[in-house]
Amino acid sequence: MANAQPALDAPPSSPSEELKATGTLDIKDSRTNKNYSVQIIQGGVEGDTATRAMDLRQIKTAPDEFGLMTYDPAFMNTASCKSAITFIDGDRGILRYRGYPIEQLAEKATFLEVAWLLRHGELPAQKEYDQWVRDITYHTYVHENIKTFLQGFRYDAHPMSMLCSTVAALSSFYPEAKNIHEPEQRDISIVRLLAKLPTLAAFCYRHIKGLPFIYPDNDLSYTENFLSMVARMSEPKYEGNPVFVKALEVLFILHADHEQNCSTSAVRAVGSSQVDPFSAVAAGVAALYGPLHGGANEQVLRMIKEIGHPKNVPAFIDEVKAGKGSRLMGFGHRVYKSYDPRAKIVKALADDVFKQVGMDKDLEIALKLEETALSDDYFVSRKLYPNVDFYTGLIYRSMAFPTDFFTVLFAVARTAGWLAQWEEMLNDKEQKIARPRQIYVGYGERPYQSQLKDRFPSAKKDAIRK
Repeated sequence: MANAQPALDAPPSSPSEELKATGTLDIKDSRTNKNYSVQIIQGGVEGDTATRAMDLRQIKTAPDEFGLMTYDPAFMNTASCKSAITFIDGDRGILRYRGYPIEQLAEKATFLEVAWLLRHGELPAQKEYDQWVRDITYHTYVHENIKTFLQGFRYDAHPMSMLCSTVAALSSFYPEAKNIHEPEQRDISIVRLLAKLPTLAAFCYRHIKGLPFIYPDNDLSYTENFLSMVARMSEPKYEGNPVFVKALEVLFILHADHEQNCSTSAVRAVGSSQVDPFSAVAAGVAALYGPLHGGANEQVLRMIKEIGHPKNVPAFIDEVKAGKGSRLMGFGHRVYKSYDPRAKIVKALADDVFKQVGMDKDLEIALKLEETALSDDYFVSRKLYPNVDFYTGLIYRSMAFPTDFFTVLFAVARTAGWLAQWEEMLNDKEQKIARPRQIYVGYGERPYQSQLKDRFPSAKKDAIRK
């Protein structure tokens, strides 16, 4: 790649990366009446505090014991890494990339500018940005064998399954990508992934629609090029709807990273084995596929279909409140205990898109749901506000994307964050291959006593004879 910017040899230096001792936690073990002192550490300007889990290993009743460990299903209160990329304060509804408020980035930045920021820690200078855009623009094409690979999928295959497979397949086209400790190899792999994800995603779309693949157009911007590969038919030059192009650009920025979520943790965990980045990102796509993660905006549309008509909204809300089986999808968030800051931005985008496409029954249901939930003390007191998934599902639907393609759009955007997190993990000297502990709850040692009378049933014997 000509004039490529080399990858950083270490994560950018910033106060938020430093872990500083701020005191001690005194623990008394009632089993032995021994006292232990565990160091309290603080990370960064925002003041997150923690103790190192390994310090608990000293607490034991006998020298040959393993020592204490923490039990934390779903990692509800466990920090697996230190990171300088994304900051979230769920109680106050704050989201920042590298210190920049998401509201400012969504209003003023481009997605590729944000992708650079996430990786390098600072906004690009003009020369850096121009080269970055050029490098990504001219790596959007994929090997022709990828087309053959995609054609092996059924017409009704889920596009996320196809995307996961094709991203993983890219590693076979770039075997040198396994040299992850060479900055130049990391750099070209990151460029390739950011450049080719929209192409793969568009090819998946065209395959399930039974349409011919459209090649990238290097004269178009990142977002408009993606829409061209998705929607272009017989016109000689694609011109995207400016409202749709702007909406998708902002949605890509909002979805670019979100701290240590399920898919990002998957990328870090798989990447910790020092596999190539294509395989690590494929793991992220697989994790994002789940309905509790990237598939959440699909569930919003399915809920709206279930409601069927605006007049049914009050009865649906009553069922939700009574716990009668119905679930209010797209409201509340695992992290944000107040309003999702991204939802405010997407709400405004949604209004612009709705003006373009007009209102229909499903949009009326959605807006009636929003109005009812925001005015009902049951939801307000529980801080069950519309989240980013509620509005993004409506926007994607208005742009005529199939419901099962929504998560693919999410994956295209999140690749920027996955790659920044992956490289940060590689450069973190404290990180090793991920290997969580378990609390064993099975049998103790017991003797083997076979319950079988015949280890080779007759059918298997016949097969052996043949």
